[in-house]
Amino acid sequence: MNITLTRPGLDELIKGIGTIVERGLEPRDTAFAVADLLRAGLPGLDILTDEERAGSADTYRSFPLHAQEEFSVVAVVWHPGQETRIHDHVSWCTFGILSGVEHETLYRDMGDHLVEIGRAANLPGEVSGFAPPGDIHKVQNTSAEIGVSLHVYGADVAKLGSSVRRYYDLPVR
Repeated sequence: MNITLTRPGLDELIKGIGTIVERGLEPRDTAFAVADLLRAGLPGLDILTDEERAGSADTYRSFPLHAQEEFSVVAVVWHPGQETRIHDHVSWCTFGILSGVEHETLYRDMGDHLVEIGRAANLPGEVSGFAPPGDIHKVQNTSAEIGVSLHVYGADVAKLGSSVRRYYDLPVR
């Protein structure tokens, strides 16, 4: 196991995720098992420094907290109204909401356009997971406070630079 980046205070979570990943489950099953682990012990806002928790008024910010070849843990900080572009991921993902409300809109790729297939408002304490294919989405902080979410990806984001596989600029119908 080659650890390239880690944050103090996450030892038990990292160990638990590593144990799940070592089981060699299908990606969707891995995402759901990591979601169960996060539900049992979602970290608090103190995993970030005061400066990190402040985020940026210009755009949402991602803070890698741990990265290794098999998985990464990333905190995302969102000011009210900040959102991602429509995108999908290179791997399975599990996320937990620490503060704010992450509103997620899901899409299906129809070839020449996207179709909205669902919406969810993810509240503090809620955890979910997914795996490609079928993970095309956009996320926005719809609360009046700075939002913080913890994401676990089945990829080394320190090496890749991001968990995003593709951005979608197709029209939504």
